[in-house]
Amino acid sequence: MITLRLSIMMFLQFFIWGGWFVTLGTYLSNTLQANGGQIGMAFSTQSWGAIIAPFIVGLIADRFFNAERILGLLHLVGAALMYFMYQASDFASFYPYVLAYMIAYMPTLALVNSVSFGQMDDPSKQFGKVRVWGTVGWIVAGLMISYVFSWDSAQSIANGMLKNTFLLCSIASLALGIFSFTLPKTPPQSSDKAVGVRDVLGLDALALLKDKNFLVFFLSSVLICIPLAFYYQNANPFLTEIGVENATGKMTLGQVSEVLFMLALPVFLNRFGIKATLVIGMAAWVIRYALFAFGNADDALFMLIIGIALHGICYDFFFVSGQIYTNAKAGEAVKSAAQGLITLATYGVGMLAGFAVAGAITDSYTLESGAHSWQQVWLFPAAFAAVVLVLFAILFKSEKVEADAQP
Repeated sequence: MITLRLSIMMFLQFFIWGGWFVTLGTYLSNTLQANGGQIGMAFSTQSWGAIIAPFIVGLIADRFFNAERILGLLHLVGAALMYFMYQASDFASFYPYVLAYMIAYMPTLALVNSVSFGQMDDPSKQFGKVRVWGTVGWIVAGLMISYVFSWDSAQSIANGMLKNTFLLCSIASLALGIFSFTLPKTPPQSSDKAVGVRDVLGLDALALLKDKNFLVFFLSSVLICIPLAFYYQNANPFLTEIGVENATGKMTLGQVSEVLFMLALPVFLNRFGIKATLVIGMAAWVIRYALFAFGNADDALFMLIIGIALHGICYDFFFVSGQIYTNAKAGEAVKSAAQGLITLATYGVGMLAGFAVAGAITDSYTLESGAHSWQQVWLFPAAFAAVVLVLFAILFKSEKVEADAQP
């Protein structure tokens, strides 16, 4: 029964995110007539949320409140903000709401984990069975948008129907907010040591950067977030603009791929080592964007589908294996600090820079008609990822890192 309730929590948590974030660029461009820079600003709210989230969780939730209560409160606030996003008529009125929403939403990613871990005797074996329902929620949201409501069809987009994604997610957020208060009690973590800003930012892990290998990995992680931002920001608008039908539904193939390659990741790490696994992950980014650059919605649609399906390798083989590598390098004393530091550097600083670059590049290849020279847009992150890959392959020395099925 507990597992079922936690699974419902995870399903709704990621249904909400997948139900509006994937089509955000398409909505902003077509309905609110936002330019690339403005779309980049909207997506970068994820990064601001990631930067602020540790303070909410580490300095407030973990010390003063039950995790399930603050989870419920944040989702109720999120439901209201999502409804205001649904009502916004231009980018100027939309942006403050999406910024406030992501500041409220990003802390909930850690909170659902805290609630789950608090009910598990052996999280390493049990958590995966619960967390997978989050991925299912994301997939279901995409399939509903494309195949149930058809909000991402050309005619529906022209009629502004994508705004309904915010209403759908507002309802889901309200449901999760109420449901959260029924979850098992997860009291604040008791600790004799007060948590400070230094702990929240993971500054105790900065000493790891004295290790040349870890420094190379750390900088590569930040830089590879720039190509990553191009996918989040531009993939759905790109597929929609060139005429791919049910683009949002097709993009769920990326989440299916993520689950499959997560299962394969320990095998790769143990057989080929951390360097080869990270290199494969970065190489997948180069190949994906090359496929996007030269694919089309007709005879080369298969290239786009392969590019989407590469998401599992792109994400799991670099970011998840990177978490495992960080865990192994840090040691018991600074494990949490190290994970906090790498998360802040990637999803915070790296993605913030990435969305700014993606917005600028997209604007520079916007035609007078409002369409885009997508080949040029995608060749930039392909080339950028290739440079990061080559530098990493040269500078990073092979190490042995053992991995089980859970990072």
